Amino acid sequence: MKRKTVEYGKYGYIFIAPFFLVFLLFQLYPLIYTFYLSFVEYRMKDGKWNTPKFCGFDNYMAMLTKTDFKTGQKVWFNTLPMNSIKNTLIIWIINFIPQILLALLLAAWFTDTVVKLKGQGAFKVLMFLPNIITASSIAVLFYNLFANQGPVTILLRNMHIISEKYNFMESKTATIGIIAFMQFWMWYGNSMIILIAGILGINPSLYEAAMVDGASGKQQFFSITLPLLRPILEFSLVTSAIGGLQMYDIPSLFNVTNTGIGQPDRVSHTVTMQIREYASSSNPDYGKAAAISVILFIVTLIISLIFFVVTREKQPKQKHAVIR
Repeated sequence: MKRKTVEYGKYGYIFIAPFFLVFLLFQLYPLIYTFYLSFVEYRMKDGKWNTPKFCGFDNYMAMLTKTDFKTGQKVWFNTLPMNSIKNTLIIWIINFIPQILLALLLAAWFTDTVVKLKGQGAFKVLMFLPNIITASSIAVLFYNLFANQGPVTILLRNMHIISEKYNFMESKTATIGIIAFMQFWMWYGNSMIILIAGILGINPSLYEAAMVDGASGKQQFFSITLPLLRPILEFSLVTSAIGGLQMYDIPSLFNVTNTGIGQPDRVSHTVTMQIREYASSSNPDYGKAAAISVILFIVTLIISLIFFVVTREKQPKQKHAVIR
């Protein structure tokens, strides 16, 4: 007679089932449905929805090209959706590069075993604090600070740093710079905490051996910390790209018109704001909104793959022995 055994493996499936149900309903299905919508014409006209019908790549062509009225020829990559992607990339790059560099510098300082900074806990809290504040609050705060009659604008005018007629909200460079700074200020503390956790996971004996051999702090950082920090750095780069290319809250609240168009002259109009414009206007066009969403997905995927290639560890080529 065989003894009856209790199989506990089935309980594991029960515990993980909620995650897969939520993933299928709220992530996988919307993703597949978005790809489907990008190939159909599905929009409202005169208050009535048309019956969805397959249109091939028409939605993508509408996103990528436009017809020049003078020559009648198609012009590539000079459309409102493509310009919104360009705006998003510019804002993200401006805040992303100093964010990673400063986070790496602070992480190295806070984990240095020789130069032990006093009050590290307080500094870490202060640097992580902007990440806790809601983005909408930060956007409204900076808008009021840099408005035409805002305190920062008035102070700079009194100090004769800017002219009396200068308006931050009418300057393309100032608008992009302020939005990028807000993104940088909010997220550099979060990146710093992640990198600190990665550095603390490195075996301390490696640093001790390097110090015995007379390696300087700079040599330890570039020869030990950076190579062993690649997986964490890769994670930070990819998540920053995914979050940065989907930025919406700060640009949509900082300097926009009543209809939600980024000002001045759409320079702060990001790709997610463009998706909202297609999907939530008086005559929504879900096909075009889905097409630009798929294009954003492809751009994010390409940038993520570039980060994977750049940060991956290169394996040394093995030389085969020559038999004589």
